[in-house]
Amino acid sequence: MAVTERTVKNKRNSAGELTGKAGTVYDVNVKYKSGGKSKTYSRKGFLTKKDALQHEAEMKAKLTNPAYTPPSAVQRKMTVREYMTEWIDRHGSANLRPSTEASYRSHMKNHIFPYIGDVFLNQLSPAMLDDMYRQLAEKGLSQSSVKYAHRIMGVSLEHARRYHYISSNPARDILTKFGKQGKTPDPYTVDQMRQLLAVVMGTEWELIVVLGGLYGLRLSEIIGLRWRNVDLAGNTIGVVEQLPFNTPANTTVISEMAPVKSSERTLPITPLVRPYFERHLELQKEQKRFAKQSGNPYFDNDLVFAKPNGAPKRRERISANFGQLLRHAEMPHIRFHDLRHTAATNMHQLTGDFYTVGEILGHTLKGIGISLGISTNLEAVTAQYVDVRLERKQSVLQTYHKALQPKTTVTGKEAGQETSKKAKKKSSEMEL
Repeated sequence: MAVTERTVKNKRNSAGELTGKAGTVYDVNVKYKSGGKSKTYSRKGFLTKKDALQHEAEMKAKLTNPAYTPPSAVQRKMTVREYMTEWIDRHGSANLRPSTEASYRSHMKNHIFPYIGDVFLNQLSPAMLDDMYRQLAEKGLSQSSVKYAHRIMGVSLEHARRYHYISSNPARDILTKFGKQGKTPDPYTVDQMRQLLAVVMGTEWELIVVLGGLYGLRLSEIIGLRWRNVDLAGNTIGVVEQLPFNTPANTTVISEMAPVKSSERTLPITPLVRPYFERHLELQKEQKRFAKQSGNPYFDNDLVFAKPNGAPKRRERISANFGQLLRHAEMPHIRFHDLRHTAATNMHQLTGDFYTVGEILGHTLKGIGISLGISTNLEAVTAQYVDVRLERKQSVLQTYHKALQPKTTVTGKEAGQETSKKAKKKSSEMEL
């Protein structure tokens, strides 16, 4: 019989953890011929006889296929941690965006390896994955984050199957049901953006919120913006580079920027926005003078947004503190990235010019259509708007920015005045 049972003193549970108790496990041994030679395929330690018999049947079918290559002895001894680390090192840099690769690595380190990292890859089962997802949920991880862990497992294990490290992908056979993800927060309306601007006015937050919520710049583009690409004489911003995603937390000097995610673009600085740049420039000059007077080093990276010593700001810190800013201001929760959707939605609703909006945001025509939920006739639209000049961007941005100017009615002042004062006081104490 190809399936045999044996007693072990320390049996593992469905999560791959040693229980300290004796129990019965099942081993699979399949004899087959390859290249005229008799060989034996073995896999040991199945928790149930049913699983062992199922694996035996699968392997008998595969081993009779001349194109199939069984995993090597080294591969059979590889742990989940060893395989996934090797996989992300080889696959990540070549096939994933830097931000996605960084996210995968973080999720693997914090939410996958602590549970199944030491399990042998060829012993990983759907039950172990189900148990891990249950523990992650009980730990308080959001459903979307648990589902993200499953996504990583599914992709990496499918590659392991194709490499013949494992015979089947256990992520395909899990029983865990992932419900619908929570509703994506609605973008801020013009009135809400006006309120947010009142909150951050006069704080370090004001210009970064302006570029996110009034222009739709990505956070990586904002913290990678350099003064050499801001032309205050010509009133333009050049979005041509971004801060690399793999920048270490303690970095003080940026040697090289990364190209922007989409195409480079030039955007006009509207009259409403220009004072924000001017105030921020004066703030930074003060920081430089203070560093010089105090004898502290200042790392001049030419960054528009930098720490008081000139070092680059951390994307993660800004995202986290933005949430705190909104809570202090008692405003609906959105992610910083949702400011980009806010800008796109408000500009389109006010002008109807979705193509120019896409050009401002650095979206493809298809991308901005998807973002705004618009079905487009690509050929017709491309023919009509083949050349979006700076003047057209100026018109769209000016329309949106004028709508954000404070209302002059008494009712408007009274409604937001007191809230704005309280929220601004709190926001001034919040780190960027």
